[in-house]
Amino acid sequence: MVILFYTKVLKNEIIGPIFESKLGDDLTGGLWGPHLDLITEFWASFTTTDSNYRGNPFAPHMSLGGLSREAFERWLKLFYETLDFIYEPDVAMQLKERSNLMAGNFMRNLRL
Repeated sequence: MVILFYTKVLKNEIIGPIFESKLGDDLTGGLWGPHLDLITEFWASFTTTDSNYRGNPFAPHMSLGGLSREAFERWLKLFYETLDFIYEPDVAMQLKERSNLMAGNFMRNLRL
């Protein structure tokens, strides 16, 4: 799910540049590896009993440039498309609800 999603992200004209500026434009590149591992652990904490994630998902967003309500809306759209492609509808809906709440909190905390 994570690889498919970020492949879409990098191709997107709105949010792709945000990620490229921090991590580069190649998912197999050096900075992407640790990011993908961290994000995989984060989403695994929501979808399984895996509790390896030990991070603060909001903190990195405080220093990102280019974030806007439109960027979060595009992130959600691409994420929803990915979830619908991979998961059964009930699982996809649970992850959509969580991601929507998280995006709303991020936008509120970033004053977007």
